[in-house]
Amino acid sequence: MAPSDEELVDAFQRGDLCAFDVLVRRWERKIHGAVYRMLGSEDETRDISQETFLRAYRALGTFKKEARFSSWLYQITLNLCRDRLRRRKLRNHVSLDALDEAAGASFPPAAGPSAFDLLERRDLSRSVAAAVEALPEEQREVIVLKEYQGLTFLEVAEALGLPPSTVKTRLYRGLRLLRQQLERQGIRGPAAVPEPLP
Repeated sequence: MAPSDEELVDAFQRGDLCAFDVLVRRWERKIHGAVYRMLGSEDETRDISQETFLRAYRALGTFKKEARFSSWLYQITLNLCRDRLRRRKLRNHVSLDALDEAAGASFPPAAGPSAFDLLERRDLSRSVAAAVEALPEEQREVIVLKEYQGLTFLEVAEALGLPPSTVKTRLYRGLRLLRQQLERQGIRGPAAVPEPLP
């Protein structure tokens, strides 16, 4: 049985530096995905993901375990994303190349899809990604963590330092706004916007 995050943190704090490598391997894909959904740029995603783990490495020795490691790691990630977004000063743009990569990740190829199906899926993925990116930051963060990263309401609340009721409100408002934006583009249906989970 693999050690838990908390056991790895304990091992690291006792001097086992290899425990941090295990944590990185365990969390790098999820952090990368969260950053990409927040920033929409593969270059920035690599930078912020690396910076997240660098900061975590530096601070893990004094981590007090008042929150779960995963929530603490997402807090670091979100703070770095917020800083990057503030520094941009211009409205985010969506990299079409990066969205092509995301389209492949979001829609696994079915057996023998037609070229039209592939094009339609890529267009839908681009539209959804652009609509998510256009959301207000507080709603985008909740949607990324809950719907794309699969965190529970309590985990999202812990990562953002908010009460669960605020997380639910932001999620529902964000999904409603997302649905409205997509409907204005003529995109309707459950494939476009996930229904919030209870």
